[in-house]
This record gives sequence, structure tokens and C-alpha cells, in this order.
Amino acid sequence: FERLRAYYEDKNVRIDTYLAVAKLAPSKPLDFDKRIKAVEHFRQLPAANSLAAANKRVSNIIDKQSLATSQKVDTSLLTEASEITLHAHLNRLIEQLEPLLEKRDYQGALTLLASLQEPIDQFFDNVMVMADDPAVKQNRILLLSGLRQLFLKIADISLLNG
Repeated sequence: FERLRAYYEDKNVRIDTYLAVAKLAPSKPLDFDKRIKAVEHFRQLPAANSLAAANKRVSNIIDKQSLATSQKVDTSLLTEASEITLHAHLNRLIEQLEPLLEKRDYQGALTLLASLQEPIDQFFDNVMVMADDPAVKQNRILLLSGLRQLFLKIADISLLNG
């Protein structure tokens, strides 16, 4: 990966873009390059800084918790309008992302994921993740984990700096 790092530095690719892709360790150079180009394009989107910050926040929350990976979000525990909206938006995007990821259209996938800015901002403005009820708290963390996993299919954008 060090040769690739030097190559992308020579191409004026920001180091955090390189690190966001390298964290996933794509094994094929062409795939790595497509991801780099997609992240560079993503950085130009108005939602990029907000989504990178939100992913950083989500990453910090998840890193401090233990999650059973087989668990799914329990929709009966979604009570706040913002978490219901985010959950619905994520479910719609999962279906739309699959064909883009199969074609390795990472730029299209990140552009689609940029549509999450508003629901994510609303979620963090209106929902207390660390709820008193442990089941609600766990459910909200699972929701955020699902969000993070979508981005991690392309790159770890939590590593991007504004």
C-alpha cells in the first residue's frame, strides 16, 4: 500500500482520501482507484463535510458499544419521527445501492448516500442515542451501525477532514 500512497500523493490526492479507502484494504488496484476517484468526487458534494462528521460521530458511538452483529433494528422500538425517517431512508437506499455496488459505481453510490444528510442531521438533532431504556439505546445504535455499514461498502468517510 505504501507505493500506492506515494502514487496518489503525486497525483495530489489528499492523504485522508487515501486513508479512507486504504482502511478497507481493497485488493485490486483498479477497484482501489475507482474508490479513490469516488471519494474525491464525494468531497465536492455539499453534504460531504456534514456526512464525514456524522460518520465520525457514529464511529465513536459504535466503537464504545458491543453489538451483536446478527441483531436487526426492531421497528417497534422506533418512537421518534427522526429515527423512523432515517430507518425508512436507509431501507430504501439499501435496495438502490445494490446494483451500483455490483457495477462498482462507487461514485454513484456515494452520491446516493449523500441524500442521507438531512435524515442524519435530523436524527442527531432530535434523538438521544443513549436513551435510558437499554433496548431503545441498543436499537438506536443498531440503526447507526447499519448506516455506517453502508458507507463502509465504499470507504471509511469518517477519516475525511473538512
